[in-house]
Amino acid sequence: MKISELKERKIVRRATRNFDFEGKRIYNEREYVLPYKIDFYGSDQKRQFAKFIDMIPFFLVLYFIFHLPIIYSFIATIPLVMILGSITETRWGTTLGKKLFKIKVIDDYGNYPEITKSLKRNFLCLANFYPSFSERTVKDVAFGTRTFFETRLSMFMNNKLCTTYTLKESQVWELRKMLDQDILKQKKM
Repeated sequence: MKISELKERKIVRRATRNFDFEGKRIYNEREYVLPYKIDFYGSDQKRQFAKFIDMIPFFLVLYFIFHLPIIYSFIATIPLVMILGSITETRWGTTLGKKLFKIKVIDDYGNYPEITKSLKRNFLCLANFYPSFSERTVKDVAFGTRTFFETRLSMFMNNKLCTTYTLKESQVWELRKMLDQDILKQKKM
């Protein structure tokens, strides 16, 4: 069983226009089978900050110990973070920055990704920072109507192409338990 094949059942209650003899509203219940949602709120921002936290030690070493100029230190930090990040994701499922935010990386089977998949993920991270622009209008009593332009960087493309998932550490065991239960169900059939 794969994570991409996991489903969860949701029951949605919708109010009707009818009432029963006691005057209580009658609800219709509908059951939906939906794909299991793995992402969590704020995952993109946490992953971006985790990547910058991963870069800080390399940048400091290159700048203060090897005395490289700032721009060269920054440029040299990028491949170092990708390579070391791939190794640590393969071994422990996390990097230093992800560990601080309690994020793990797993593949479609619930295991830590292989080194080749992790390298591919980390190299695709460079192409991941494409912005999406949106406009937001806020009505305020003091200032009236104001319009803001928001830029959001999305960090999902590398996971999608490599069939990996970033999730909270607390979700890993729950997800593995769900995978084990589905495997047991399939064996009984």
